[in-house]
Amino acid sequence: MLQACRELGVPAVVTEQHPRALGPTVPELGAHDLPKHPKTCFSMVVPAVEAELRARPGLASVLLCGIETQACILSTALDLLERGLDVHVVVDACSSRSQVERLVALGRLRQSGAFLSTSESLVLQLLRDAAHPRFRQVQQLIKEPAPDSGLLGLQGLLGGPGGPGGP
Repeated sequence: MLQACRELGVPAVVTEQHPRALGPTVPELGAHDLPKHPKTCFSMVVPAVEAELRARPGLASVLLCGIETQACILSTALDLLERGLDVHVVVDACSSRSQVERLVALGRLRQSGAFLSTSESLVLQLLRDAAHPRFRQVQQLIKEPAPDSGLLGLQGLLGGPGGPGGP
């Protein structure tokens, strides 16, 4: 997601949960050049992030991904929804220590009004058209099959067939 956002000029904001105790953002994410806002609360809507939100008065939607879906993602999404923003949770870019916690949190996010989607789907929505000037570069990012996110087969909890909202 971060690489696609860079290609498309979509701003990214990074927070770190108590980095002195839990460690910094892992280098594999490629966020080395982005400022990181340390926090101890679960929501990433801390004063520095609030300032970034205010600096974008036309902001209507956010893409949200990270770790500890049941804590940080959930708290952040609820705070952003309360501010009137559309929240798109990138389900294959969110994790938890427990699959049960992750899935229950995703279900609650959906019930609360957040949109659940995959990274590929959101990237294609950002592009909107195969004629987009950055399509080829971004297509390379989504061409490789994504690793199994552990969500397949658990559609009932997420509102798929047989579950809430499903047939």
